[in-house]
Amino acid sequence: MKPVTAPGAAALARLTASRRQRNLVACGALLGLCLLLMLLSLGAGAFAIAPGRVAEILLARLGSGPAELLDSREALVVLNIRMPRLLLGALVGAALAISGALMQGLFRNPLADPGLVGVSAGAGLAAAATIVLGDRLLVGMGMGIKLPFAALPFGAFFGGLISTLALYLIATREGRTSVATMLLAGVALGALAGSLTGLLAYISDDRQLRDLTFWSMGSLGGASWSKLSVVAPIVLPLLIAVPFLARGLNALMLGEAEAYHLGIPVQRIKALAVLLVALAVGASVAAAGVIGFVGIVVPHLIRLLIGPDHRLLLPLAAIGGAALLVGADIVARLIVIPAELPIGIVTAFIGAPFFLWLLLRRGRIAES
Repeated sequence: MKPVTAPGAAALARLTASRRQRNLVACGALLGLCLLLMLLSLGAGAFAIAPGRVAEILLARLGSGPAELLDSREALVVLNIRMPRLLLGALVGAALAISGALMQGLFRNPLADPGLVGVSAGAGLAAAATIVLGDRLLVGMGMGIKLPFAALPFGAFFGGLISTLALYLIATREGRTSVATMLLAGVALGALAGSLTGLLAYISDDRQLRDLTFWSMGSLGGASWSKLSVVAPIVLPLLIAVPFLARGLNALMLGEAEAYHLGIPVQRIKALAVLLVALAVGASVAAAGVIGFVGIVVPHLIRLLIGPDHRLLLPLAAIGGAALLVGADIVARLIVIPAELPIGIVTAFIGAPFFLWLLLRRGRIAES
């Protein structure tokens, strides 16, 4: 191996500095875009509030403005209606995007998504069962009360974890998990969960059917501080824990055997990644319904900007997912004023063409 000459070392240093500067610019631009969309989200809707007025309300809430401003109707809308909706949307978007990044790193395939391994379908089935059967169970027990929202995230987690356990029982042999078998099993489990969800919709009453229909298309319309207080303590620790998998995912890009020889606990990384995806997707499904394509679009765009290094990809995917879902929620509120479009329709309108472009692009690369 030839030693690196002085000109070669200088060129390498310039390349490294250029890449670091580009990554820094990308991080700053993405964070700035996310903050701008958050500010716009607090003022967007049928009752429009100017961004300057929103900023004044936020400053007053922090104690840097006139306290009487907090008694206005604008402050009520911003702080009690749109702020929990904004925070919930940011958490759900971050969870979905970082779940997609985890699955793509685990399967070494940019087309991978939590839906491919049946996690979303399992969480959705459990959430649907909670909606349709939960109230009936309580009435049958003589309680006569409606099932609280706090039960929905736990039901979705349970469904996601059951799907994950079934996948591992099917795909793991002698301590080793086959990714191909897991993908095929995920497709089968997803189809089964979809058929059972359809059966629940068939036996539901009118109110439950409306809830299921609206929930199946995704929405942040039911956001509240109480709902946020249930979801945030689950999603935030997951978002903090996920970047610690970056080194293992980087090694898995070389292949499982190579990662094992580098000292990476491959099976532990795979199990932990799928568990975190199950929890994140379960929380997202329970809080906002089924929202697709965020886990495909965001990680791939971030990868195009900064490369495949998961040390940057995972945190930036969280920021990008938050920005995408907050932006999609703005569109959902404005496009059919005074009504509101389900946010899942907006993300599908964005994500489906992107997914087709990604398929065509990979096909052209494979042919060349």
